[in-house]
Amino acid sequence: MRPITCFKAYDLRGRLGEELDEDVARRVGRGFAQATGARRVVIGRDCRLSSAALAAALAEGLAECGVEVLDLGLCGTEEVYFATSHLDADGGIEVTASHNPADYNGMKFVGRGSAPIDPAGLAAIRAAAEAESPPPRPGGRILPAAETRAAYVERVLSFVDPAFLPPVKVLVNAGNGAAGPTFDAIAGALTARGARLAFERILHAPDGRFPQGIPNPLLPGNQALTAEAVRAAGADLGIAWDGDFDRCFLFDHEGRFVPGEYIVGLLAEVFLAREPGAVIVHDPRVVWNTQDVIARAGGRAVVSRTGHAFLKAALRETGAVYGGEMSAHHYFRDFMCCDSGMIPWLLVLELMGRKGARLAELVGARMAAFPSSGEINFRVADPAAAIARIEAAFAPLGPARDETDGLSLAFADWRLNLRRSNTEPLLRLNVEGRGPGVDVAARAAEVAALIGGEAAG
Repeated sequence: MRPITCFKAYDLRGRLGEELDEDVARRVGRGFAQATGARRVVIGRDCRLSSAALAAALAEGLAECGVEVLDLGLCGTEEVYFATSHLDADGGIEVTASHNPADYNGMKFVGRGSAPIDPAGLAAIRAAAEAESPPPRPGGRILPAAETRAAYVERVLSFVDPAFLPPVKVLVNAGNGAAGPTFDAIAGALTARGARLAFERILHAPDGRFPQGIPNPLLPGNQALTAEAVRAAGADLGIAWDGDFDRCFLFDHEGRFVPGEYIVGLLAEVFLAREPGAVIVHDPRVVWNTQDVIARAGGRAVVSRTGHAFLKAALRETGAVYGGEMSAHHYFRDFMCCDSGMIPWLLVLELMGRKGARLAELVGARMAAFPSSGEINFRVADPAAAIARIEAAFAPLGPARDETDGLSLAFADWRLNLRRSNTEPLLRLNVEGRGPGVDVAARAAEVAALIGGEAAG
């Protein structure tokens, strides 16, 4: 059996035809069943043109091993997470490549109770998938899943009180990904509960050809379309999702993109107002604003390695009410400790309503007090050598050092984090400051010159 090379740190992603095809998907299905012992598995898929065939092959592989497969069809990753617990399944798999290029696809996995599957668990699935095919087991079948979207919508809306949602206009950009139908179900339920929100939709229909490009709103070049649409519509808030909508990105009423680390701070504030003294988990890339918000609100900050499997594990281990990453992944204890791209914008809207303030007003002072560079990506021939150059240049200056994820060096008024991507062949740099007088762009340029290589957006 040929090796399967598309397993990553905590999911599976690969180039179609080279690393991933229907044969690989079928083998992954068999491997998942063997390694986990699952007898009932939920599957779903995004709208990429290759996803339906890959999902069908995955289901066949699972069924060959005696698994009852409950197929959600087109849905978001978080709907698979929800349905895995809601339907008392032993695991869940979403076929998606999220924001990767069009010639990629992949899978995201959870186990029973929607628990993350750690790297050792993924290694076991891979080993089983690469082994000889086992004899077929009886009892396997593929069924359309019972209707779960209505129950999922109820869980999402349980995080907010519709009475506090302000009567504002919201521009939503699904990027022709999977978000549209699910958003419509949420919007309909909000209207039925008396919310006075007006929604303007763009690129709303799922279209695996992605005529406007792969939906990845984190890339600055992809933000202009949403920003312009917010201004043209006179909207009070803009929302854009990635392809499987487990991340959402927010724009203020002037169309300005609000970086994810400041949304983490806002949501930490929301949950600490509800649960004083609660634990909040965050990633180590940009931390000062988040930690300051948590300290002021009387909470406890816990740093976790970047990546959904690690954040979810940290929430479960610490009992944290919420966890956030600057990349716009937001995790909620009361959503199976999983990430959601629908809950965050609802919480921000409710905060706007409760405070009578626009998003720009909620984050403006924080952005001035704790400026950040945004994530800068590099393609370098030797990542280890590049990290060593940064360490050699700055370590003699006596910074505080942390290696939770990559290399973090913190000085009195600025801080850097440099790490390898878990999902792409990139080196990622973040620089943040403490105080409005810090020129984070200049600091980032100084570090980038030592990294060398080719900037990758």
